Parts: sequence; structure tokens; C-alpha cells
Amino acid sequence: MRLQGHHAVITGGGTGIGAAIARALAAEGARLTLVGRRREKLEEVGCEPFDALVAPADVTDRAQVEACFATAREAQGPITLLVNNAGAAEPAPFDQVTDEAWRRTMAVNLDALLYCCQAALPDLLAAGAGRIVTIASTAGLKGYAYTAPYVAAKHGAVGLTRALAAELARTNVTANAVCPGFTDTGMVAEGLANIQAKTGRSAEESLDALLRFNPQRRLVDPQEVAATVLWLCLPESRSINGQAIAVAGGEVT
Repeated sequence: MRLQGHHAVITGGGTGIGAAIARALAAEGARLTLVGRRREKLEEVGCEPFDALVAPADVTDRAQVEACFATAREAQGPITLLVNNAGAAEPAPFDQVTDEAWRRTMAVNLDALLYCCQAALPDLLAAGAGRIVTIASTAGLKGYAYTAPYVAAKHGAVGLTRALAAELARTNVTANAVCPGFTDTGMVAEGLANIQAKTGRSAEESLDALLRFNPQRRLVDPQEVAATVLWLCLPESRSINGQAIAVAGGEVT
């Protein structure tokens, strides 16, 4: 129970990578606050046998974030671990990207980091070992076609992580990013459906198009990402700071 006494706020905590992270941190004794827009998904995870508060909120709305984090603090104690996991992508050719799609992508993948980090920072600074872990993407380390807003936002997420790490280096807080490759989640399932619909490829051909990016020729398992997040949250990882760690089978080296 290496995280006994810690309180972890996890955004996007009801599905995919976020749910896997919740289970990994809870298994080590952390109290949780699960944040997301869909209460029913949060409750599916929150009803499992660990200490979790379900706190629905839209992380693209600063007022909602601040109210949510205040509720979390009152119910579960000061925030010591912040996992910025909420994210979304809207694939499209660059010349078809609308202002609205650009803003939606920036809001959830980048603006939300500003709101959540600022809301949690006083608690994190007061903690003996505060941690900020942002789930970015290999899209924060390289470019992919047809996802320009997402790539730009995730590069911003990695940049923000490095800036925070530099600014907070003399405190007890570390800031790191975890950058998964294509992972076996609902978001990737939607991407596969989009490939099929727009290209006429079969399900197998669409999946193969994504697997080619990973030298191991497989999708990343959400539990693999969660294990990396857990490691970064441990007290003995205090010298790991400002890093963007790829969990992608060697796609990014």
C-alpha cells in the first residue's frame, strides 16, 4: 500500500486509461476522486471496492473544475496526486478543420490542464510528495496526419509539463507526461470505425494500419500506461521530473 494517505484526482476516470489508472492507484491505497462528464461511467468504476468519490464535471470549464476540486478536497482530503487524463480527438484533413473543432480539441486536451493544475497546485505544494502526471500521447512527440489539432494540443501538453517541472523543481512537486501510442481504448475503437467508414477498409485492414506504427505490432494495454503512472506517483520517483515517457513499443525513441 505504497500510496496510503494520498488523494488522487483522476480526470477522465470512468473509461479506458483513466479507469485503469484508478484501479492501479487504489490498489496501492490511494483515495480517489474520479472526474468526468458522464456520471454513469464514473460510477461503474467508483462502485468497485476502493475509496472513490464520483465527481462529475466538465474539465473545459474553469468554474466547474474549481467547484469539483473543492468538493474533492472536502470529501477526500488535500489533493496530493493529480492525473490529467481527459482527452479527445476529432480526426479530419487539415484543410477541413473548423474553428469549432480546433477549440474543442484545445479545450479538453490543453485548456483543462491549466484549470486542473491551478486548482490542485496549493494542495500539491503543501504535500510531502505532490505529483502531476499528464496523459499526453505519442502525438505530443511526433506528428500524425489528419489529426493536426490533437497533435498541436498534445505537444502543448508536453510543453506545459516541462515548464511546470522547471518552475516547481525546488518544491516537493514533480510534473511528468506519459505518452501512450495507440492503446486499446474506446477512443482508438472510434478511430478504427472512422478509418473503415472513410476508406472502405475492413476491420482487420484498419487495425493493421494502426499496428504498423508500433514496432511490436500490437495495441498498448491500458494497464501498461497505468503502471507507468503508478511508478511516477511513488515517493522514490521524486527525481523523475519534466519527462515525456513514451509507452509505445518503440515507436518513439
